Amino acid sequence: MFDIKKIRDNPKDFDTNLAKRGLNPNSDLLIKIDEENRTAIANAQSLQEERNSKSKLIGEYASSGNVDEANKLKEEVSSLKSKLHDLENKQKEIAERLKLELSILPNLPDEDVPVGDEECNQEIKTAGEKKEFDFEAKEHFDLGENLGLMDFEKASKISGARFVIQQGSLARLERAIANFMLDLHTTEFDYQEVNVPILVRDNALYGTGQLPKFEEDLFKTINDYYLIPTAEVPLTNMTRDSIIDIADLPLRFVAHTPCFRSEAGAAGRDTRGIMRQHQFYKVELVSLTDANNSKNEHERMLSCAEEVLKRLGLNYRVMLLASQDMGFSANKTYDIEVWLPGQRAYREISSCSNCGDFQSRRMNSRYKVDGSTKFIHTLNGSGLAVGRTLIAIMENYQNSDGSISIPDVLQPYMHNNKTL
Repeated sequence: MFDIKKIRDNPKDFDTNLAKRGLNPNSDLLIKIDEENRTAIANAQSLQEERNSKSKLIGEYASSGNVDEANKLKEEVSSLKSKLHDLENKQKEIAERLKLELSILPNLPDEDVPVGDEECNQEIKTAGEKKEFDFEAKEHFDLGENLGLMDFEKASKISGARFVIQQGSLARLERAIANFMLDLHTTEFDYQEVNVPILVRDNALYGTGQLPKFEEDLFKTINDYYLIPTAEVPLTNMTRDSIIDIADLPLRFVAHTPCFRSEAGAAGRDTRGIMRQHQFYKVELVSLTDANNSKNEHERMLSCAEEVLKRLGLNYRVMLLASQDMGFSANKTYDIEVWLPGQRAYREISSCSNCGDFQSRRMNSRYKVDGSTKFIHTLNGSGLAVGRTLIAIMENYQNSDGSISIPDVLQPYMHNNKTL
C-alpha cells in the first residue's frame, strides 16, 4: 500500500517505478480520486460547520421569543443534516475506491533490482557441487513409487489431483527435514518458533497482500475463513495495529505449517510428483525490523536459508529476481534454486523477500523511535519449502539400486538409519 501524499508530491517517480513492474502510469487516476475525496471531506466539514452554527442560533431565537425564526432554522438544519448524510456516504465511497485502486498495485522495486521479466533475473552465486551419477538419475516420483513410499493414485481417489500420500520412512524423512530446519533456525539463527493458526480472516490476507487481487489462488471455507498459502500471513500479522519499541526490533519468527494453494494459474505445470501441490509443508522465516536495518536483515535471512542447503550438501544457486518476476508485496527478492539431477534443472526451493513498509502500511504495524512512529519493514522467506527439500534429497542422494541415502545431518532424526 502506498502513501497517496508521496504520490501527489512525486507522480513522475511513482509512474517510472510502476513501469518497471510492467504497468502503465497510474498517478493521474490516483491523484484525481484523491482530489475528489479531499473535496468531499472539505464540503462535509463546511456543511457541518454551517449546521452547528445554525443549531446554535435556534436556541438563541427560541430563548428570545423569536419562534418563527427558530422554526425556520430548524427546517434548514434538518435539510443540512440530510445533505451532510448524503455527502458523507459519497465521501466514504470515494475513499473506498481510492483504497481499492491503491491496494491492487504491487510494491515498487528497489533501486538495485534489474528491470524486466524473468529472462532478466541475475545469478548472484552458486554453491556446492552437482552430484554425478554413473547411472541415469530418476525423478523423485519414480523413486518414491518404486520404493512403495509415495502413492499418487490413492491420494487421487481421496482428494483428486495434486495430492500425495507418503508413508513409512519417507513420511519420517519429511518430518525429519522440518525438525532439522526448525532446530537450526531457532538454536543458531535466533528465530523464535511460533505455532500459528492456519485459518485466517480476510484482513490478515489483505495485510500481507494476497487480497484483494489474488483471491483465486486461495482456498476459502464456507464460514469466511481462508486456509493460509504460507505462514508469512499469520506471522507477519502478529504486529498488526500495534506499535513496537525500536529496542525490541528485530523480531524474528519461524513456523512449520501446512500451506494451501489452488494453483489457479498452474494448469499443465508440474502435474507429476510433489513439486506443485494443493497442500504442502514449509518452514517459513519472518523478520520485522526498522527501516535502517531491513537491507542487512534481508541478506541475513538469505544466508540462513542457504545454510540449510549447505548442511544437506546440496548444490544450489541464488538468483536476484527482476522487477516483473517478483511477488506482489516485495521490493527485492532472492530466489534460491536447488539442482535436481532427475530433472537436470535448477528449481526454486526458497524465496526471500524484503517488502519494506508495503505490508505494514496495510496492517498499521509501526515502531517508535525518538518520540515518533514509523512503519515497520517486513521480510519473509522459506527456510525451506519442506516438500521441495525432500525432492532434492531424493534425487541427489539416490543410488543405483533405487534406494536413497540419508544426509548425515538428518540421520539422528531417522533413528540413525543411513538409507531409505
